[in-house]
Amino acid sequence: MGKKKLAKLQAKAEARAAREQELAEREERKKREEEKEKQMDEIRRQQDAEEKAREEKEKAEQEERERKEHEEYLKLKESFQVEEEGFDAKSEEEKENLLKDFVEYIKNTKVVNVDELAAKFKLDVPAAVEKIKYFIENDILTGVIDDRGKFIYIAPEELESVARFINQRGRISLSELASYSNQLISLKPSESIAS
Repeated sequence: MGKKKLAKLQAKAEARAAREQELAEREERKKREEEKEKQMDEIRRQQDAEEKAREEKEKAEQEERERKEHEEYLKLKESFQVEEEGFDAKSEEEKENLLKDFVEYIKNTKVVNVDELAAKFKLDVPAAVEKIKYFIENDILTGVIDDRGKFIYIAPEELESVARFINQRGRISLSELASYSNQLISLKPSESIAS
């Protein structure tokens, strides 16, 4: 066999070996990609399952919260006492409306004298204070009762603006916060005060 023919055969064998190696590498790459895709699919399935479980848990917690709030609401509704019965006895609907009116009156008035509030809703002062505390504890109202017997209602968006102000400023003094609170929190009654 001549040198040329030997070189030609060798070149063919090398080309075949190179093609086979490239094919093997391609197959290996394809297997790795398929394996990676399988892993990604599994991760996505796990994430979907976790997300679904989290959503179901949140839904169950929300339902439980709503159930508890409803129970508390019913207890509070029962605590509204009817002083006199007869023709003026209040129906369940009227009691419910009285609670709503109580909360709306506070929200609209902004700064409420507890004595006046009690008189307006035919309650004694301790009962009015208890109702305010109940609404605060259950996140229906936000605000403070000062030492002069006034309740100051602060809307959630006003609380957020105060929090943003503090976060933007960093450390601030109490007097600085008090002075800016006057700009961030409105103490003027709403125009739609229930009469």
